[in-house]
Amino acid sequence: MSKIIGIQFQKNGKVYYFDPNGIEAEAGCFVIVDTARGLDLGEVVLAPREMSEIPDTESLKQVIRIATEQDIQHGRENRIKEKEAFTICQKKIFEHKLEMKLVSVEYSFDGSKIL
Repeated sequence: MSKIIGIQFQKNGKVYYFDPNGIEAEAGCFVIVDTARGLDLGEVVLAPREMSEIPDTESLKQVIRIATEQDIQHGRENRIKEKEAFTICQKKIFEHKLEMKLVSVEYSFDGSKIL
């Protein structure tokens, strides 16, 4: 059995499993985690626990640390920027008469990428 922690990056989003790396984070707190896209801010929705159902725990990314208030504020600022970017993208799609539908905009935690 391995210890895991469940984290969501968006409200009502998919739960991703991480190695808690010895960090005892309770549900509802925010943590900084190592993801395939770099460091990210996520909310703990499943506190650290022993689980045997997760087959590939050796490949789990690790929790880096508990998020600071500054990290949480940075995440809030990114959500505001995402809304602004969404509006700008919609405007550009309309101006260029592109046949596409914008679904969402997401900033990486460090602000280096927009998806």
